Amino acid sequence: MLFAITIALVLSAGAAMLAAAVIGTNPPAQSLTRMRVEQLPTAQRGAWLAYLERSQKQRDADRAAFQAELKRARSRTPTDPPHGFAARSVPLDQDTSWYASEDARRIADVVVSFQTPAGGWGKNLNMSEEPRHPGERYGPNNVSGFLAPGDFDTPRDPDWNYIGTIDNDATTTQLNFLARVIAAVGVQHAGAYRAAFLRGMNYLFEAQFPNGGWPQVWPLEGNYHDAITYNDGAMTHVMELMHNVAEGNAEFAFVPASVRTRAASSFARGIRCILATQIVSNGVLTVWPQQDDPLTLQPESARNYELPAECSGESVSVMLLLINDLPRPTAAEQRAVRAAAAWFRKTAVYGERWERTPGGRELAASPGAGPIWSRYYQIGTDRPIFGDRDKSIHDNVNELSRERRNGYNWYDVSPERALDRFKTWSEEHPETK
Repeated sequence: MLFAITIALVLSAGAAMLAAAVIGTNPPAQSLTRMRVEQLPTAQRGAWLAYLERSQKQRDADRAAFQAELKRARSRTPTDPPHGFAARSVPLDQDTSWYASEDARRIADVVVSFQTPAGGWGKNLNMSEEPRHPGERYGPNNVSGFLAPGDFDTPRDPDWNYIGTIDNDATTTQLNFLARVIAAVGVQHAGAYRAAFLRGMNYLFEAQFPNGGWPQVWPLEGNYHDAITYNDGAMTHVMELMHNVAEGNAEFAFVPASVRTRAASSFARGIRCILATQIVSNGVLTVWPQQDDPLTLQPESARNYELPAECSGESVSVMLLLINDLPRPTAAEQRAVRAAAAWFRKTAVYGERWERTPGGRELAASPGAGPIWSRYYQIGTDRPIFGDRDKSIHDNVNELSRERRNGYNWYDVSPERALDRFKTWSEEHPETK
């Protein structure tokens, strides 16, 4: 709570300067550390200390396995795999029959080859080409090309970065793909794929925090990567997978009962975390941030320009998860959905358009336009706020550097989709007075 109050004070001080271009400075996220855990009440420490120990042991084991592989390959210099995107190179939108094809099985072999010792996958990896070679990294170079001194995105170790992550659809995409292939070819012909799938599920079980959230990277990497991450649907994608596995839906019918039971428990814990991290502003439930501190459950920053704030796009994914995957929502779950819908209605922006101009993307007046939503809103005022690479926080998107205005999705229409779905849901679950 102290962290949130500090941010509010920083922003409020700037808000008093109505003509100011900068209204605050984005603070860094805190890593999940033993020192921080030891400040918790005694009853809470055990589970978190065990989690930290498990993470460190797995990180050490992963690195030792890779070094041993390099030694066997008689190489001192790892090679980089091809850069790409999981959603493109590992398709999930093909006809069911395609997943039994030679092409699908070739991709599945590549997917299995890039699985980390822990059981996850790296991000931004092209898995449509050839299997991983001995001594090849588990993921491509993901170090930002914009790093400056003190940048929040500076990796602890550039040579071991995003090795096992749920960011950018990693791990969940590979598991969903393997499940489709297993279902298409038959369990009896899918031994390696089934084993990789079960290892991947265990990876997600091990990565889940004691309070039900998931970090962006596991084993833990430090900085904002340790945060409970809703950004880009990271945690909601994991929870959708857990729900489908628990239910034995479609291609997941092959999953053993013990794993399905564990997935059901994992999903339930995740729902409790979602309810606990919904932002309360001026005594009113609103929506969710892009990421939360794992111990305080308070919104926190990620990259220099990613703010501890109410976040519209990520909250769409969370709201739709609560609507679509909870057929019998509790009173608390219904309150969460209704509060999010009310906030989306309240914060919709009309009469303005987010457009491309010769000088870069800009917000421009456009009578009759809308609704659109800002990516970030200040907690306490619900006014749109924006971050730049220099960590400055602005209340006018047009004041950002051209690189950031063009390089980030500051306005979006996706909440309209959530509100449309809410109309049907509210009829199915009428509010009781």
